[in-house]
Amino acid sequence: MKFFENFDLRQLNNLDLLAKQVVEGFIIGLHKSPFHGFSVEFAEHRIYNPGQSTKNVDWRVYGRTDKMYVKRYEEETNLRCQIVIDTSSSMYFPKGSDSINKLQFSAVAGASLMNLLRKQRDAFSLSLFEDNVHTHTRAKSSTKHYNTMLTHLDKLINDTKTEKNTSTASSFHEIADSIHKRSMVIIFSDMFGNGENEEDLFSALQHLKSAKHEVILFHVLDKKHEIDFEYENRPYLFVDMESSEEIRLQSNQVKELYQEKVKAFAADLKMKCLQFNIDFVEADINEGFHPVLQSYLVKRSKMK
Repeated sequence: MKFFENFDLRQLNNLDLLAKQVVEGFIIGLHKSPFHGFSVEFAEHRIYNPGQSTKNVDWRVYGRTDKMYVKRYEEETNLRCQIVIDTSSSMYFPKGSDSINKLQFSAVAGASLMNLLRKQRDAFSLSLFEDNVHTHTRAKSSTKHYNTMLTHLDKLINDTKTEKNTSTASSFHEIADSIHKRSMVIIFSDMFGNGENEEDLFSALQHLKSAKHEVILFHVLDKKHEIDFEYENRPYLFVDMESSEEIRLQSNQVKELYQEKVKAFAADLKMKCLQFNIDFVEADINEGFHPVLQSYLVKRSKMK
């Protein structure tokens, strides 16, 4: 949390360095937390198990530490991970703020996961969608591929285009059809569709799961404003970021009804994810990136 409290938006100009800082801070904290038992197994070495071939033992490390580690290589891939990011206009909230918005949060979280996956020699790929899937890459684990994915995320962070609608259900169906091998699918989305039918949305989530993928849905929100609706009791001009429709009203006039509706939707979404055996994680952009990495690590440990 300390890292996020000191977060400066200018750090977004170097996504690679920022992702490294997030992952390194997370790993340091991991060893001081109740989750220290989880294994963060890096690409360069893994602990030698008795009975294994000694062909790949790193004898230099053994000479320095008196412990046996086995070298791991680029082609060793245990997991394929598809990182899916909603790039529609609602993800740019809060707009014009000095704080990070939902899209920037998702891009940094995605880059941090890729950094961790690359260290573990797991393959990763990226899908970006709004009204359709406009970016979809193959899963690889190389450094060159990692740098290419960071380029995609850099462009995403610097894109200021507005009025980008969402077709979440059709995009999820397309992604489910295009991932041929069993993968972990990690989704970053506020799940605010442009008038989409909830049943269509839930059906699309079920499609991802029925394809034998392990799915984590990070419900990305600014909890203070989008769930708790904490605004001063004065007139505001509220603008739909996807349609540009405007409405002027006193915040307390609609607060109770708004909270009721948005919390009911979130509860239904969470219930459906539970029903489909999809991990649902509330990702508050004000709480930092470590809960995202921790949720991934818990899921990863269950897949071994």
